[in-house]
Amino acid sequence: MRSRSVIDYALARRATLADLRAGRLSSLDVCDAHPYLLRAARYHGEPTKKRCPVCRGGENLIHVTYTYGDELGGSSGRVRATRELPALAARHSELQVYVVEVCRPCGWNHLTLAYTIGTGEPKARRAPRRRAADT
Repeated sequence: MRSRSVIDYALARRATLADLRAGRLSSLDVCDAHPYLLRAARYHGEPTKKRCPVCRGGENLIHVTYTYGDELGGSSGRVRATRELPALAARHSELQVYVVEVCRPCGWNHLTLAYTIGTGEPKARRAPRRRAADT
C-alpha cells in the first residue's frame, strides 16, 4: 500500500507540548478528548510503545485511525484497524486516513498523521438510471 499526500503533525505536537510546559496552555486545554474518541481508543484503538507526553502514566498511547471518502458512503468517518487499510486502498480510488494518538487516563489527544490511500484511478461512472415511461 502506497500513501500519498502524507502530512506529519510532529511539529504541531511539539509546539503544543512546548506551550504546555511553558505555561501558555494548561493541561485542561490539551487533555480534552471527546468521550467518543476515548471510547474508540478503548475498543478499536491500537496500542503503541510510546508513553503519554503529558501525564507519563502507566498506559501507553493508543492510535485511533479514521477513514473518510465519498466512496465509503455511510461508513465514511469510521474507525478502522491498520490491517484493513491495504484492502480498502485496493478497492477505492481515494480515501483520506487520519491517525490520532490518545491517552485514555488523562485525555491527551493529538492528530499525528494524515494521508491519502487508494488506487489513484478515477472512480468508474455509473450509467444514468432509466426512468420508466409515464403512461
